[in-house]
Amino acid sequence: MPELTPDLSGEWRFDPDHTRIGFSTRHAMVTKVRGAFNDVEGIINADVENPLNSSVQVTIKVASIDTRSAQRDEHLRTNDFFDAPSYPEITFVSTRIDQIEEGNFIVSGNLTIRGITQEVSLPIEFLGVERDPAGQLRAGFEGSRRIDRQQFGVKWNTALDSGGMLVSDKITLEFEVSAVKVEKG
Repeated sequence: MPELTPDLSGEWRFDPDHTRIGFSTRHAMVTKVRGAFNDVEGIINADVENPLNSSVQVTIKVASIDTRSAQRDEHLRTNDFFDAPSYPEITFVSTRIDQIEEGNFIVSGNLTIRGITQEVSLPIEFLGVERDPAGQLRAGFEGSRRIDRQQFGVKWNTALDSGGMLVSDKITLEFEVSAVKVEKG
């Protein structure tokens, strides 16, 4: 189990080249579609001795959506889904971080999609810290959480002949974060 020591307190910035903020959902009720956002920024202000003093802010550029299908990505950017021209960013701002056991946290905060803000709680696992070959102190985190896209105004759908819907309302958010400590010196 990775140990959280006081020297890990401070500012950490997401490394966008090694961070994935993604999602998956059922398509046509029989398969999953997965995607990610390629333009993500995040800052963690960590207080290891008192996690309640810690905070996380994340900004995702909606236009960077990537599902490995250019046609689908363009549709997701329209008003049917994310309306990227009107709402170019998805944001998350933490309001509370609770350590539930060593290395496991619940990060609660405000998630804003399409201008609609909902409070969500995200279970996050701390994977550890290593110094990379460039000398940077790097921490890893993972987690996932299901949300209902309808609560954020993402309502487009179409009925299937079987009576089901083309796109599930339940979306699984997936977090794989590599953060680099901002070290003075």
